[in-house]
Amino acid sequence: MAKKAKKAPKNPVKKTAKKSAKGGAEKKDGRSNPRSWSKDDVKQLKTLIKQNTPTRLIAMKLKRTEASVRWRVHSEGLSLRPTNRSPRD
Repeated sequence: MAKKAKKAPKNPVKKTAKKSAKGGAEKKDGRSNPRSWSKDDVKQLKTLIKQNTPTRLIAMKLKRTEASVRWRVHSEGLSLRPTNRSPRD
């Protein structure tokens, strides 16, 4: 006869979501909850876009990812393309 395998005892302690350094709760798959965009964040984003700041630098200044910056720019109907300026300006 085959021996029955013993089951490991269940862990009574439930695992909870860890708090990330940003203050949002981290999900089990490693992603964090997105931070909402405040009016000041959007205002600063528009200012940085007008100054032709690179996307990576905008993301660093706003403490967000490049993807979230690109998504917000698109949802606001803005463009990250640099404005064409004549060489004499």
